[in-house]
Amino acid sequence: MKNRKTNILFSLLILLAFNTLNAQKYKISVKDSLDGAFDLSDYIIYAHGFIVVPTIITEPALGNIGGALVPIFLKKHAPVVDEDGKKRIVSPDITGGIGMYTGNKSWMVGAFRSATLVKPRILYRVAAGYGDVNLSFYANNRPNLPDQEFKLNFRSTIFYTQWLKQFNNAKWSAGPQYMFLNSKINLPDFNLPPPFVKPGDIKSTVSQLGGAIQFDGRDNIFTPDKGIRIQSDFFWSDNAIGSDYDAWRVNLSAIGYYPLAKTLIGGLRVEGEQAFGSPPFYLRPGINLRGIPAARYQGKTSIVTEAELRWDVYKRWSIMGFGGLASAFDDWDKAFAKPVVYSYGTGFRYLVARKFKLRMGVDVAKGNEDWAYYIVFGSNWMR
Repeated sequence: MKNRKTNILFSLLILLAFNTLNAQKYKISVKDSLDGAFDLSDYIIYAHGFIVVPTIITEPALGNIGGALVPIFLKKHAPVVDEDGKKRIVSPDITGGIGMYTGNKSWMVGAFRSATLVKPRILYRVAAGYGDVNLSFYANNRPNLPDQEFKLNFRSTIFYTQWLKQFNNAKWSAGPQYMFLNSKINLPDFNLPPPFVKPGDIKSTVSQLGGAIQFDGRDNIFTPDKGIRIQSDFFWSDNAIGSDYDAWRVNLSAIGYYPLAKTLIGGLRVEGEQAFGSPPFYLRPGINLRGIPAARYQGKTSIVTEAELRWDVYKRWSIMGFGGLASAFDDWDKAFAKPVVYSYGTGFRYLVARKFKLRMGVDVAKGNEDWAYYIVFGSNWMR
């Protein structure tokens, strides 16, 4: 769910940008000064980065259709020259809120910020929200029969923060992170209750303290053309820090981009997650792939691999192709006992803000069971 929420926050359709005060001072154009094409770079820069973003939500687990209003502030930083004389690239600050409603009557409100404290070289993220969300979870407690679907309602309050200190080599950073999640689960009437729901799950608090270390060598955070990002992090949950659960979660993520030709960019993503102890069912490792609904496949371990190609076919327009394989399981000796989950698809991108190297577009994906479509802001792998 956390990865899907991140994708929902950033899979945005930019339609409107304004700032009345600066509009009087600058003549803001939506045409690029180099090629005359539609471009929002000057709007983002000269309107102090304030954009009001209506967005379409296309997550299959949330009913395939929905809408949200997302006001966002973007602040672009100039490169910094450190004391050793080396230039350091500083990522743009992103601050915003969200209010959403989807086709399966899920709704959520929240706020988030991803920014940099430039002088102390600290990267931080803060997010908080409340939601009334309907999600399906699945169990296979019947041999040789299809998985059984259980539709559950979550009323949850969430808070998350991460603080990473950059090393002398600014591509490396490390630091603590924390997540608080308070949930109340409403169970519809079932002939048999979900086998994975324990009595303590109905109303519960998750308090998780952890840490992360990352290497980020991408050429930009929105739509990279080259570079890699590797992150390893963990969460510890215990009664001592106010949690109802005693558990550990360890994650490893590697994302890389490489220009195979002047107009052909290749990408590869490998992610793995391992849970120890007794985490709540809704925080068990799952599969995050285009074409696969959130929470559809879960286990104590998940492994995801995905590759994609972007062909910059004409001026600002690009064509995408992608495919992935994944597995979620409880025991390593049964890692591939179930059929491997797969997805594939295609899409397009448009370079909507050249000065930010920001592309957006639409992907269509086919998973094991159904088709799905996604409006993509930046990259589907944006982290």
